[in-house]
Amino acid sequence: MVEPAGSAHASTTAPVSPAAAPRPAEIAFSGEMTQGGWIRGVAPAGTTDLRLDGEAVRIAPDGAWFAAFDRDAAPEEILTARMKDGTTYRQTLTVSPRDWHIERINIPRRAGGPSEAFMKIRQPELDRINAARAIETGAQGWRQRFIWPVKGRISGRFGSQRIYRGEPGSYHSGIDITSGTSGTPFVAPADGVVILAAEKPFTLEGNLLMLDHGMGLNSAFLHCSQILVKEGDHVKQGQVIGKIGMSGRATGPHLHWSIKWQSDRLDPLLFTGPMN
Repeated sequence: MVEPAGSAHASTTAPVSPAAAPRPAEIAFSGEMTQGGWIRGVAPAGTTDLRLDGEAVRIAPDGAWFAAFDRDAAPEEILTARMKDGTTYRQTLTVSPRDWHIERINIPRRAGGPSEAFMKIRQPELDRINAARAIETGAQGWRQRFIWPVKGRISGRFGSQRIYRGEPGSYHSGIDITSGTSGTPFVAPADGVVILAAEKPFTLEGNLLMLDHGMGLNSAFLHCSQILVKEGDHVKQGQVIGKIGMSGRATGPHLHWSIKWQSDRLDPLLFTGPMN
């Protein structure tokens, strides 16, 4: 259900400069106004460009749009709408902070970066992942309420991080779900198009499967034992698309599920709600 922008989720729209043209209807949206969260709304009639903190927000033909907040999003972000007559309106969005699980380790972080030999293997994998995320398929899963790809124990939470003697390590970019043994099937959390289906294990991700849900929103599923779809396939919410495994860098069978909107990393739990 869409909420008006004047709700507790956002402040009142204000023009950047005085204009004789009438004000547009307030930008309507709903969602999770927090770090790692998302919003979905409808642009005012006549909007030609929409941006969140300067980042372009795509607008569907019916005026609907989707945007999100990175794990490290600032307390305030600005939603900017430009109208046909050139008038620009800004709306300040308040983004709630999260209390991330931080583990402080009293040992130094491993010195040095990845070896040259490792990067010769790794860089082509990263290039392929980035190329997949750049694909626009027109998928409509971004409009849906997501479902869990598999039910089980959450063994790793989004955003958790280790700090080594004051030096931050990378944070956990998704959610880990442990469910049975290798071979347990998992499903598409929303409609989408397969943009990457690894034919051999990646160095870290193992057998990697990625779905585009449209509007710059995509899911990645790591460590699969088997991928049951191929690149270009259109999948429906609830369709079995792979099997859980421990390929790549994994200590046991589990599904690592991550979600990104453009360059922002998001919390899958905020798309599904608690696991029943």
